Amino acid sequence: MNPQHELPRLLTRRHFFGRAAAGIGTAALASLLNERLFADDADKLSATGGVLSAVHFAPKAKRVIYLFMSGGPSHIDLLDYKPKLKDYHGKELPAEIRMGQRVTGMTSGQSTFPCVAPMFKFAKHGQSGAWISELLPHTAGIVDDIAIVKSLNTEAINHDPAITFIQTGSQQPGRPSLGAWLSYGIGSENKSLPAFVVMISQGSGNKTDQPIFSRLWGSGFLPTQHQGVRFRSGADPVLYLSNPPGVNDTTRRRMLDGVDQLNELAKQSFGDPEINTRIAQYEMAYRMQSAVPELTDLTGETKETLEMYGIDDKGSDGGYARNCLLARRMVERGVRFVQLMHRGWDQHSDLPKQIRGQCKDVDQPSAALVKDLKRRGLLDDTLVIWGGEFGRTVYSQGALTATNYGRDHHGRCFSQWMAGGGVKPGISYGETDDYCYNIVENGVHVHDYNATILHLLGLEHTKLTYRFQGRDFRLTDVHGEVVKGLLA
Repeated sequence: MNPQHELPRLLTRRHFFGRAAAGIGTAALASLLNERLFADDADKLSATGGVLSAVHFAPKAKRVIYLFMSGGPSHIDLLDYKPKLKDYHGKELPAEIRMGQRVTGMTSGQSTFPCVAPMFKFAKHGQSGAWISELLPHTAGIVDDIAIVKSLNTEAINHDPAITFIQTGSQQPGRPSLGAWLSYGIGSENKSLPAFVVMISQGSGNKTDQPIFSRLWGSGFLPTQHQGVRFRSGADPVLYLSNPPGVNDTTRRRMLDGVDQLNELAKQSFGDPEINTRIAQYEMAYRMQSAVPELTDLTGETKETLEMYGIDDKGSDGGYARNCLLARRMVERGVRFVQLMHRGWDQHSDLPKQIRGQCKDVDQPSAALVKDLKRRGLLDDTLVIWGGEFGRTVYSQGALTATNYGRDHHGRCFSQWMAGGGVKPGISYGETDDYCYNIVENGVHVHDYNATILHLLGLEHTKLTYRFQGRDFRLTDVHGEVVKGLLA
């Protein structure tokens, strides 16, 4: 063997296999893992806004606004009235009610678990006669437009797995969020705005509340174009969207065209499907430069509308009221899924004071959003959801006094409300026991809840799937039943 003759052959063979691994090999692997990643599906995405050529059946809702109360609002103090708790106040939670349920490390060391009746008054409201806490007077004014779900339940007992579970269908990080699934399936109605937008506000409650991670609006194993885009308060709602100093629109366009050419070369060389996403996202950002300033400019809103939401210049609500109004403006412009996350509901102590502030933050804007959508003819096909990742315990965490108490996490039952988008209005669904501890009728698991949300959008939850690592994944895993009692 002549080394001088062998060297060119080795280089040629190495070059071939190197290119094959980066190109043909990647393409073959992609076809095995997910055949929907190729260019013909990219054309389909641009034509339909999502991978589905059509929804599975006629949708009642076209879009979703999810008002997520991060930290776990106390359903006992707000939406699930239990008059008999007054008789149990200060008494030990019976063992037959607790049934050996595990508790968090924050209360596992307590020697006693005294029941706590809410110190807030409840009253009936509307034609439906729903019992609502005095802390939510504006929500009380829309009870005939909402469905209160009192029997939600989850296995998760701590914040991060619980929020991850309700948002992605799994307690383990890494799965696509609900908004990402909708973006993937049915896309956006506006090519100049993302399909999925997230806004975060800090409440008046616990200032050291649990962190909110960006993976909660991530795309998981879906193409990254489907992840949520976070909007922030201030002059630049989206980071890096504005042109830097010294760069005008013409220069920006020329730069993007150059980057596009480089990406096309990389796509031809490597066959990486994420390059298509990168190209699309650069173009989306360019279009957003003109769409976002118009969207976030509230000067055209009437004084009456601003007052209805409770928007003021002081920002005393942490930005939640402004975010609610922006959510309405977003769905008007075709954004598919808007997620508002309001922190501060983790009230392990000092609950009476903290929950007052939290309710003052969100009660008026949330009700105003429903009213505003209704008067504009948008509520019928916009699904609004309000609630957190779990509820709170009937027993006190820490010392129980005449004026103060705290509540630990509770996943066996908790409450949320829904409005519009094909939801039956003016009802309360599900029932809990007199201790507000266990479900006694019509339980709604997190998977059932998510299946119902998809159903209202015309999607069969078992059919919206994505092949990853040899398995078809979906939001509801292998579970979930549509809750027909919530459907109008």
